[in-house]
Amino acid sequence: MTNSILLQNVSPEALADIIKEGVKSQLEDFKKNLQTHNPDELLTREETCKFLQIDSSTLWHWTNKGKVTAYGIGNRRYYKKAELLDCLKPLKK
Repeated sequence: MTNSILLQNVSPEALADIIKEGVKSQLEDFKKNLQTHNPDELLTREETCKFLQIDSSTLWHWTNKGKVTAYGIGNRRYYKKAELLDCLKPLKK
């Protein structure tokens, strides 16, 4: 099944308003999703790799170099989600 939109008798201004409302709605949903996440949430190694979209060996190297901080209980390692987000830096062009 294909989705199609038929635009008849729609002015460019009305089309722009429809698009603005759609984008605004999507941004509000995205903002709500971000706010529902607990920034102090602890992630396992596997969850951290999935969150950062990296391999476990990369996470191991970053932890040993001090780029990310690991917290441990016994032989288990956890990473704080808020700290992972803080480690992300904008790239200079």
